[in-house]
Amino acid sequence: MVDLDGTLTDPYVGISSSILYALDKLGHPAVDEITLRAAIGPPLEASFAAMLGGDPVLAKQALGFYRERYAPIGAFENRVFDGIPDSLAALRAAGVRLFVASSKPRVFCEQIIERFGLAPYFDKVHGSELDGRWADKSELIAHVLEYEAIDRDQCVMIGDRRHDILGARANQIKVIAVEWGYGSPEEFGAYPPDTIVAEVSELAPAVLRHLRLEAA
Repeated sequence: MVDLDGTLTDPYVGISSSILYALDKLGHPAVDEITLRAAIGPPLEASFAAMLGGDPVLAKQALGFYRERYAPIGAFENRVFDGIPDSLAALRAAGVRLFVASSKPRVFCEQIIERFGLAPYFDKVHGSELDGRWADKSELIAHVLEYEAIDRDQCVMIGDRRHDILGARANQIKVIAVEWGYGSPEEFGAYPPDTIVAEVSELAPAVLRHLRLEAA
């Protein structure tokens, strides 16, 4: 399973611009870059709640405004990290089944994967639903494992944030953290993955080692 934002693509421009749009629509001051970067990866409604003093009603309103801009514009203000297509191709060539598992709404995930030419590498794209189902990464991973009848011993979660790590741990599967996304050394220290990869070129070999498809 592979996370989307911060793992396959760099979505900073689209997500940050859409967050600022939503806050402006609410008449709320803009937040700083640290806050914007921290919002990439976790369920967005919870991030808005943190920005808005914990108010769940305002958080839902903010999410609605966010999608006003994100759906037609922000989703495509994005770029695939260099080397990702080659890594995915190498895994497919080795017989690995690949699934997107993202807290982002599935409809946006599917559009992004298709737009940026990544669809041929994936068996299926899984994400949250617009009503909030599967936004929690642990629940999403459990859903994908069941839906796809995946053997936990032959599954690895790949992501860049603690939510990916915690979701994998909750479902007793291995987890690889990538350093090119939005996690930090402090985050990975507090929530240790099984493996950390620093470069995209290291990703496919790390996955294959965990799946025992090549020598360690």
